[in-house]
Amino acid sequence: MQLTDAQRLDWLRLIRTEGVGPRTFRRLVNRFGGAAAALDALPDLAGRQGRRITPPTRSEAEAEIAALARLDGRLIATGEADYPRLLAQVDAAPPLLALRGAGILNRPAVALVGSRNASTAGLAFTERLARGLGEAGLTVVSGLARGIDARAHRASLPTGTIAVMAGGQDRIYPASHAALVEAILREGGAVLAEMPMGWEPRGRDFPRRNRIISGLSYGTVVVEAARRSGSLITARYALEQNREVFAVPGSPLDPRAEGTNDLIRQGATLVSEVAHVVEVLGPIIERGPDAEAAPARGRPDLAEQPDFWDEIELDATGADCDPIPLWPDRETAGRPVCEDEPPQPADDRARIVALLGPSPVGTDELARSAGVGARTVQSVLLELELDGRIERHGSGTVSLVSR
Repeated sequence: MQLTDAQRLDWLRLIRTEGVGPRTFRRLVNRFGGAAAALDALPDLAGRQGRRITPPTRSEAEAEIAALARLDGRLIATGEADYPRLLAQVDAAPPLLALRGAGILNRPAVALVGSRNASTAGLAFTERLARGLGEAGLTVVSGLARGIDARAHRASLPTGTIAVMAGGQDRIYPASHAALVEAILREGGAVLAEMPMGWEPRGRDFPRRNRIISGLSYGTVVVEAARRSGSLITARYALEQNREVFAVPGSPLDPRAEGTNDLIRQGATLVSEVAHVVEVLGPIIERGPDAEAAPARGRPDLAEQPDFWDEIELDATGADCDPIPLWPDRETAGRPVCEDEPPQPADDRARIVALLGPSPVGTDELARSAGVGARTVQSVLLELELDGRIERHGSGTVSLVSR
């Protein structure tokens, strides 16, 4: 299937209509035989429930497409050749995706996600894992966040990486990762966004992004995650999509490992080297994206994780759920505050302490992760040692003493 320009405009107007998410979009298109007919019928259907729904105008949709084109981006639709076949199998797959970059979306991929306040040990292992997975022929998918995500993207630049954004293509979050986005594009990777141009990401947009990350991938590897980490939501979506879930074990003394250790206890595949991922995914990839999914084996139970989809129920009686405005200019109360990113340490000492954990790490790696010189690291470590907060090990490694 290849949409005409007119059809693409209709698809964009329909999916940008308030309260129309991926599932409602498909129901409308299937019911009326196309997006144009659904747009004509939508005001009457919504009016029966006492709602007033007005789709974006053609000029608004054309403006979004033009703005995306100025960034060398374009919209791809489910069913088109460039749309990721694996993602298209997901129940709530976006009907349209804004794409910038090369056509690597249908290469075998694995998601690599984890803590934003990552430890130095977690960052170092992420780098090793991402490089190894890339060398094994897998594209690394992640969410462009600080910590594990950013390290996964950087380590897999030479072999191919896909970044999935929570906001619009022109709203990189965090803004400090603009250079990373340019590097991904320059090295032949891809950047995807579901939300409109101009959309500032909100807290609830990150779980939506996460189901795209897992949907693009044959499996999801969680490196570090606290018990209520957003990375566990990615794992939950992977389970719902019948994809593999992997977890890297960590010290039971480190809160950043509580979520991953729980995943392993509940049945996720333990990962301590690249081969542990490749051995599991190899046979699945050989069957191809269109093969019938294998029956779920021992899988973690993440049913308590909340659902993040509110869509209008056009056939429902009584009150329906609250709509989610998807057109930035139609926001009535200004930009919501994004709650996904934790505050960043303000000084060198705080950054170094945040990167330490119960697992021993080398001072060189600590300096690289903190973005400071070796002399600064040694000075901070001396202060921490005098305060009884670190323990020194062989080969110049140190660890944080649990209190």
